[in-house]
Amino acid sequence: MNIKFGKKFVKQYSKAPQKIKKAFGYRLEIFRNDPFHPLLNNHSLTGGYLNSQSINITGDWRAIYSEALSNDGKVSIFLALGTHSQLYR
Repeated sequence: MNIKFGKKFVKQYSKAPQKIKKAFGYRLEIFRNDPFHPLLNNHSLTGGYLNSQSINITGDWRAIYSEALSNDGKVSIFLALGTHSQLYR
C-alpha cells in the first residue's frame, strides 16, 4: 500500500505529543494491513472533509486521509491529525 503525508499532516504530527505519535505508528501498521480493521473505525466524512476518510488513533485523536490514483496504483494521503474537536469545528 502506498502512503503519503500532506504538509498540514506533517506539521500537526510534529506538534503532537509523543504518546500520539507512538499510537499513530501502531495504527498506521494496522491500516497498511487492513484499512477497515474494526479498531480503526474507518469511516467516510462529509462537510469540509467530503471525499475523505477518518481513522481513530486514540479515543479522541483522529487521522484524516483521502485516496488518489498514481502511476503506482492507489495511494492514501494523510491530510490532518488532531483531536475530534480540533478537526471538526
